[in-house]
Amino acid sequence: MSRNSQPAERSLTVPLESRSYPIRIGLGNLQDAGSEIARRTKATQAVVITVPEVGRRYGAKLARSLKDAGMRPHRIEVPDGDASKNLRQVKRLYNALIDVGADRSSAVIALGGGMVGDLAGFAAASYLRGVPFVQVPTTLLGMIDSSIGGKVGVNLARGKNLVGAFHQPRLVWIDADTLVTLPARQRAAGFAEIVKAAALWDAEFFGDLERDVDDVLSLQPEALLATLQRACEIKVEIVARDEREAGVRKLLNLGHTLGHAVEALHGYKKVLHGEAVAMGMAFAARRSEQLELAPEGTADRVRALLERAGLRTELPDFPRADYLRAIGTDKKRRDQHIQFIALRRIGKAETVSLTPAQILPAGALPRRKKARPVKAAGRKR
Repeated sequence: MSRNSQPAERSLTVPLESRSYPIRIGLGNLQDAGSEIARRTKATQAVVITVPEVGRRYGAKLARSLKDAGMRPHRIEVPDGDASKNLRQVKRLYNALIDVGADRSSAVIALGGGMVGDLAGFAAASYLRGVPFVQVPTTLLGMIDSSIGGKVGVNLARGKNLVGAFHQPRLVWIDADTLVTLPARQRAAGFAEIVKAAALWDAEFFGDLERDVDDVLSLQPEALLATLQRACEIKVEIVARDEREAGVRKLLNLGHTLGHAVEALHGYKKVLHGEAVAMGMAFAARRSEQLELAPEGTADRVRALLERAGLRTELPDFPRADYLRAIGTDKKRRDQHIQFIALRRIGKAETVSLTPAQILPAGALPRRKKARPVKAAGRKR
């Protein structure tokens, strides 16, 4: 499709009274972000937080746009990977913000994926008790999930997102052209969160994904922008009803109980967040059937769609006791119970209060492979 015939930019609003903000979705619109960032934040200085690869590809273009809008841009880079989402990096960001003279007339801009958005957002929420914040996501997961809704924070060694805040951005600016340079593995991981949104909220959208998965992952413009728009709309609908996760917003944690356990057991390395969510979602769908909450065949549809995107759906081979310990630190814990998100059917989810042992009963994991005995070394006789 030629540039002139590309689909028009899409625009949504997150309706949160005085904290409302727009989401702009387009193709090749990064160079236009500066004027809207300046208008929405009223800032004179912009501190762009990113990772090295994204900074090399897109930092200069964003900086030019900010300069053209009359803002002074600075760039701070953090190491890539979810292992960087920690308090040590937050402290480093505080010092860097002080070094560039950031004050309340400064805006923090997250340029990158979900990790960058969570980390930069938490720094923005807590530096000087809060400075304006803008999300410019460059990953599929960031565009449709983590950039929307104001949840920011970091991990602790004992659990995912255990330290954080609600700090709504002033603007979410999405240039879907940045997905061209996103590795296929990262695209698939982001697609898992799109499947999650459809599975818990919109059965018709789930059917669209079953039809369009190949076009979305190959970045066909019409299918991609339509999918981005509907996934963002679902997140907006839920956040507008429940900004602080007191009720319906908990449903967005579908697949995250076991997904977060998988990430923690890997030390937040080797496995991507979306990959872990895919495993956790496939497990949640299967467990929903076992609990007689969802009709037979629900888990097969969820698993098949995830696998078409190239995602693994079986949990890694860790001992059940390790999983139970990881589940026990879930931030959705109430007393000894976890608010587990189960499916009623494709397009409808609900919260079920279960103990970790009820979530993961004996026999729920694939049988672990027994190690072969090692023969003692010695001379042949």
